[in-house]
Amino acid sequence: QVQLVESGGGLVQPGGSLRLSCAASGIIFSISTMGWYRQAPGKQRELVAAITKDGSTNYADSVKGRFTISRDNARKTIYLQMNSLKPEDTAVYYCKVVWFGVDYWGQGTQVAVSS
Repeated sequence: QVQLVESGGGLVQPGGSLRLSCAASGIIFSISTMGWYRQAPGKQRELVAAITKDGSTNYADSVKGRFTISRDNARKTIYLQMNSLKPEDTAVYYCKVVWFGVDYWGQGTQVAVSS
């Protein structure tokens, strides 16, 4: 079955950095478009960044220039490098894949940016 497992969240001060990881199984990872989403308390889940099988990326305007999504096909893992973190980046971060028309989500990892 499809499984996505995120890790790397935590508490960080404003201006700090974190790197999130999402390990996938049950899919042909190398041909899959993968995405990072986040959901802050009281807000809708939103796309943060996505990466195609060819390595093309797109980002939410709010994170452009600060976050970088990447993938390692050998490890079946995507990453989200988050720099210059702001309090408004506080959220639960999820990775997602669409496989045979079905959305699969990880369990999420909490990121808190606070002094």
